Amino acid sequence: QVQLVESGGGLVQAGGSLRISCAASGRTFGLYVMGWFRQVSGKEREFVAVSLGRGDTRYYAESVKGRFTISIDNAKNTVSLQMTNLKPEDTAIYFCAARSDIGSFMSENEYPYWGQGTQVTVSS
Repeated sequence: QVQLVESGGGLVQAGGSLRISCAASGRTFGLYVMGWFRQVSGKEREFVAVSLGRGDTRYYAESVKGRFTISIDNAKNTVSLQMTNLKPEDTAIYFCAARSDIGSFMSENEYPYWGQGTQVTVSS
């Protein structure tokens, strides 16, 4: 089993920055895909960013490209999301997710491991 624990959420003004992190523990060997999704109440969870392998390959949703950066610390089994130039529409609960194979890495349905989520609120 793999456990994922997010941290670092909070309240920030529009235009500000925030960094959220996710620590993985348990059977982390073989985890190849680490991603971030977000969800607004009443809406489906949406893909935000993903890091493949040791972090050399990364993909982002168009809505966050150029503003968010996903990074991996392999020694600490941690994945982080640096968010800059935040907008009110970025307000959501952010979830960390992990899986062992690439597959459809933008689809939430193919991730077996999830964190509990961390709230990010951007005020206008």
